[in-house]
Amino acid sequence: MRIGILTGGGDVPGLNPCIKAVVNRAEAEGQQVIGIRRGWWGLLHLNPDDPSSLAKCTIKLDNAHVRTIDRTGGTFLHTSRTNPGKVKPADIPEFLREPGWDPERDPSPRDFTPHVLKNLEYLKVDVLVPIGGDDTLSYGERLHEEGFPIVAIPKTMDNDVYGTDYCIGFSTAVTRSVNFLHQLRTSAGSHERIAVVELFGRNSGETSLISSYLAGVDRALISEVHFDPEKLARLVMGDKRNNPSNYAMVTISEGAQMIGGKIVEYGQADAYGHKKLGGIGELTGEVLKNLTGQNIIYQQLSYLMRSGAPDSLDLMVSLNYANMAMSLVMEKKFGRMMAMRDGIYTNVPINTITEGMKRVDVAELYDLDQYRPKVRHVDGKPMFLY
Repeated sequence: MRIGILTGGGDVPGLNPCIKAVVNRAEAEGQQVIGIRRGWWGLLHLNPDDPSSLAKCTIKLDNAHVRTIDRTGGTFLHTSRTNPGKVKPADIPEFLREPGWDPERDPSPRDFTPHVLKNLEYLKVDVLVPIGGDDTLSYGERLHEEGFPIVAIPKTMDNDVYGTDYCIGFSTAVTRSVNFLHQLRTSAGSHERIAVVELFGRNSGETSLISSYLAGVDRALISEVHFDPEKLARLVMGDKRNNPSNYAMVTISEGAQMIGGKIVEYGQADAYGHKKLGGIGELTGEVLKNLTGQNIIYQQLSYLMRSGAPDSLDLMVSLNYANMAMSLVMEKKFGRMMAMRDGIYTNVPINTITEGMKRVDVAELYDLDQYRPKVRHVDGKPMFLY
């Protein structure tokens, strides 16, 4: 078999070790691997009539190519948020544009899935292993529905892919966040300020919830619960007064909202309909300053959470997901996604990802009145309480 592999969406620590493990296992099984560059972008931009595009869009992988890639974070195959099933006119490769087509007269997105399938046939790929979040894997599901063999691996530092308790990248993001939160205490305490730390998390506030729980942060604002800024101000001032060093710490998910407010987003929507998020922490800090008269430290951790090499847990999961995926490939069991359920490695149908949205169990894990984690019973819960 020839196995294709790609990474799409945001980068996370653990992608390179996962790629390496797939390649090493494939070579041990006598199979070939071809890397698709920049996620689904590579299959959209590959032009079979232009041999030079082959090197731009693909790379043959063997043990020698991947020998050292696991020592760094990110993905050496690069990534994108391309959706070949919904390509905006401005993003259509020149060679795919129809003669006489006027994008101003017809601005609707185009579906180039037939072109992608044609390229997979041109590359002689027998099965494709996409590594990504729900957006990337939703297009993998589309190819599966078209009859192409897919074995998917979930990654996202938000840990919000539906159907699995764990996604590659989450543990490292939490580890980074906890470390930075503790480091920021020195500045917050020195200047006796209120620190507002914004963390990634569009639909799920699990990163804010777990990081604040582990770091002992005073208040944690999550995507699932709209918050009252006046109530928050009262709570935080009480935290500050009760702290011998006279400071307070607040974490906030980028997808959080004030009551009566809206998500803070900017820029144009990507191929999956998402605009960039970020800035709710700064806005919340300004509101707190006006309500309390206190000086604020605002810190947006953003890409620092997903940078660098993976921690041991993400390294373990990335290697195990890769070997699980290769076992399914060798058994020719396609249309599956690697998963963890109640601490046990397993796999689920790939269409599971579109059956729901993964969110924090607010009733079980969050104190709505106090805006903080509420963890009382952990018996029988998975490691990350999800």
